[in-house]
Amino acid sequence: MDAKGKWIKIQAYKHNGELHREWSYGYCLDETDEYFIIVSVRSSVIESDGRKWRTKEPALFFLAKHKWLNVLAMMKKDGVGFYVNLASPTVYDGKYLKYIDYDLDVKMSSSGSVKLLDVNEFKRHSNEQHYGDEVKQILSTQLEEIYKMIKSKSYPFRPDEILNTFKNFKKEIYSR
Repeated sequence: MDAKGKWIKIQAYKHNGELHREWSYGYCLDETDEYFIIVSVRSSVIESDGRKWRTKEPALFFLAKHKWLNVLAMMKKDGVGFYVNLASPTVYDGKYLKYIDYDLDVKMSSSGSVKLLDVNEFKRHSNEQHYGDEVKQILSTQLEEIYKMIKSKSYPFRPDEILNTFKNFKKEIYSR
């Protein structure tokens, strides 16, 4: 199923199968062999506890098809910031893009500082939801790869490319 050019909702689940978070429709700008690339502008988000909120800035969401990560590139006033979720590969069922969120996140500010987030949440859920040694090893390996991708500015960690992609999207939308 081709997702490109469609408005699609994104759902994040937890390892135990419970819905964790759902985003309102985002536009699938592109679908490559590696990623679903979604444009998100002021998306509404519903948490599993019913809490609702809106994203603050426009973003490109890179949902990996084969890697255990997804990357949110946020257009901030001072540049592009990145938020990386360690998560299962994303699948598209024709209606939703879905993945399992494994708690650990890496945040990279527009100035380039990098921080690992939610380690305690990962430890707690790892025990409560029985992640298993195989999942933990995959996540550990993926975390190392994320740091290497950031350091080498591997796609999608290229702020200039992100800004150009978003600028071209705005031109296309406003020219219709």
